[in-house]
Parts: sequence; C-alpha cells; structure tokens
Amino acid sequence: MFQQFVHRSNNTVATVARCFALPAKTQSLFFYSSSQQQTQLQNPEPSKSDSKSPIGSPSRVQKLIASQSDPLLAKEIFDYASQQPNFRHSYSSYLVLILKLGRSKHFSLIDDLLLRLKSERYPVTPTLFSYLIKVYANADLPDKAIKTFYTMLEFNCKPLPKHLNRILEFLVSHRSYLRPAFDLFRIAHKYGVSPDTKSYNIMMRAFCLNGDLSIAYQLFNQMFKRDVLPDVESYRLLMQGLCRKSQVNKAVDLLEDMLNKGFVPDTLNYTTLLNSLCRKKKLREAYKLLCRMKVRGCNPDIVHYNTVILGFCREGRAMDACKVLHDMPSNGCLPNLVSYRTLVTGLCDQGMFDEAKKYMEEMMSKGFSPHFSVSHGLMKGFCNVGKVEEACGVLDELLRFGEAPHLNTWVIVIPRICEVDEEKMEEVMKKVMKVEIKSDTRIVEAGIGLEQYLIQKIRSTSRRSTRG
Repeated sequence: MFQQFVHRSNNTVATVARCFALPAKTQSLFFYSSSQQQTQLQNPEPSKSDSKSPIGSPSRVQKLIASQSDPLLAKEIFDYASQQPNFRHSYSSYLVLILKLGRSKHFSLIDDLLLRLKSERYPVTPTLFSYLIKVYANADLPDKAIKTFYTMLEFNCKPLPKHLNRILEFLVSHRSYLRPAFDLFRIAHKYGVSPDTKSYNIMMRAFCLNGDLSIAYQLFNQMFKRDVLPDVESYRLLMQGLCRKSQVNKAVDLLEDMLNKGFVPDTLNYTTLLNSLCRKKKLREAYKLLCRMKVRGCNPDIVHYNTVILGFCREGRAMDACKVLHDMPSNGCLPNLVSYRTLVTGLCDQGMFDEAKKYMEEMMSKGFSPHFSVSHGLMKGFCNVGKVEEACGVLDELLRFGEAPHLNTWVIVIPRICEVDEEKMEEVMKKVMKVEIKSDTRIVEAGIGLEQYLIQKIRSTSRRSTRG
C-alpha cells in the first residue's frame, strides 16, 4: 500500500514538473521520459516573463491550473508552485482553484485555501463568497452557507444584501432551518447588512408557507417602520397567506390598501383573490373584482375568466357563467378550450342540454375538439330525457368534425337509437366508417356495441315468442 502511494506521488510530482517545464502552448503536446522529468523538476527552466521565479509568472500558473480537468491535479500544481522561491499566487489562481474544488465537492481543501488567503493577507472580493454560497447550496450544506456569512466578516469583506438573500433563500428551503434563517435575518443589521425588500419577501413567504401568518404580518408592518418599501410581491405573499387561512375578506382589504398606496396589482394578485373568493362561494364579489380589474390598470386574462366561469358552474349557476363568457371578447380576451368545456359541462349538470349543445357547436366551429367527457355528458343527457334525435345531432357533429365517441358513449347511444329508428343506426354507422381511423377512433367498439344490442334484442324476442 505504501509502495502504491509512493508510486502515485512520484507520478504526480513528475506530471506537475512536466507541466511547468513546457511552454504554455505545448504543454499537452509532448511526453518526456522519467529522467527528463527528474531533471526538469530539479532545474525548472526560468520564465522570460518573470525573472524572479523559476516557474514563470503567476498569470502562467493561473492558466495552467485553469486548464486542468482534474481538480486534485490542479491543487498539486498550486501547491508545487507555492513551494518555489520568490513566487506568490495571484488572487485569480485562488478563485479558479476554489471553483474547481467546489464543483467536485472537496470542501476541506476549500477551507485550507481560505485559511491561506487569510494568513497571507490577500484582499478578497465579494465574488468569492457569492460563489461559495452557491457551492454550498448546490451541495445542500446549510450550516456551511451560514458560516460563509461570518467568514466574510473575518476577511473584513462586508456582506451585501444579495449575499444575505442567497443564504436566506437556501435556508428557508429547509423547514428545519427556518429559525436559523430568521435569526440571521434579525441580526444582519448589527454587521452593517440591512435587509432589503427581497429579504423581507423571502422570510414572509417562508412563514406563510409554514402557517405562521402572524409573524409574516409583523414583518410586513416592520417594513414601513424601517423605510423598506414593499413591492407587489410583498402584498401578494400576504394575500396568499390570508387566503390559505380562509381570511379572504382581509385579503380583499389588503388589495384596497395596496391600491390606496399607489401600487398596481399584477395578474397573480388577482388570480389569488379570485380563486379564494370562488372557493368560498363568494361569486358576486369575484365577478365584481373581475369587472373592476381593467379599471384598476390590469386587464383580465384567460385564467381570471376561466376561474370565475368554473366558480359559477360549480355552484349550479351556469347561466351566470354564460354571461362571463359573453363579456370576454369585449374585454380583449377570447374564450379557449377550457372555457367552453367548463361551460358545457356546467350546463349539462343543470340539465340545460339545448344550451349546452349550442356552446359545443360554437366551440367546434372555432376549431376546438370536444373532450370525451363533454360529448359523452351531452349525448347521455339527451338520451336520458328522451331526446334521441338531439343526441344523434351531437353525434353527427362529432363525426363531421372527424371525431368518434368512445366506448362508454356507444354503449348508451346505440341502444337508444335502435329503439327509436334502426334505419338511423345504419346511417350513423355509415358516417362512422367515413371517419379517419385514429388511435382514439372507436369504430370497432361501435360495432361491438351494436352487436351486443342486437344479440340482446334477439334473445328478448325469442323469450317473448316462447312465452306466447
């Protein structure tokens, strides 16, 4: 084992020496014998760029370290250069090497380099610590991230709000580190780091998600006392927290406060409130809010309209949902597939099949393909109330559009059609055969459904004739 270690060490030393002995442009082009490597190790050729150091300038060493794909070999080169007389690494060499070691998760070696930077009194920049925070976050080491904040102070490098925010974002992603994150947030000002709007938003989001709404509210109010201006996201985070706690009225009041202070709510602010109002069955308030959005400088989009349409349909108020759909074009927003599907389903649930058929035809005329649940619900509804002709009309529309119903629909529709008019069934089957065969076209299932119906009808007829 010891012999293997010595052999590897000798190879490493020889490799490092060869790297320094070659000109920068030919380092990777030639190989030397072991005797040549030993000579070069003992008598490295002086660099013309730096007469004081036998291995050349710090810039050359930095480029050599940067060119290595193996971080440990890069560290060997760094150490070898450090041992040479009259040589001092550039700060860039430290940065490059720390970058390589961080990517490969050699954190103990990074700690050693930081100690050397400190003992040799290198002037460090905030960039180094920005990178270290990122490295520790990627490696999921929250304690190391916290320590980096205090390491900056040891180097007399004042942390910036962006450093604090990156650490806080990482810490709050771990629920168990919410308290340490809050402690750091509260004491940061003692070290000259004043939390900014983003800092407050990070902590407010974390406490809202954790269910600590009262603390989030305290932070929000604290912003004004400390001359930190909240932004649209600050309000939205608190609104979302209030809505999760079913305090929708307070969330609406917060929106009014936001408007009074001159803030213009964004689409997400309104989406949050509309969702909550609809879930709380406060549909009148939701519709009023939708209508007032444009006046307040935020045009309602498809998500806002579909949210309210769904809210009305869920509560059995499909005709109110129709009104919302009619309002959309005049406000610069056209209904989409979700709008029509939701409305047709809502109308069917209320037994308003004729109205539902009208909107399904409108939907298909605009190029939208009806979902299976939509066409199935509509045809089933017509069949259940004895309107087989209307069910056939829906089936005709589907076939004309190039769609064929699924098995569950055939099972319901075929017997009803045959009971009324067997010639109509033959006409339907001819249309089915004209439909382009696709993966979701159920022509075979239609035939199976018809076969099962005919078998049942024959058996029923046979039983009646036997009894007679």
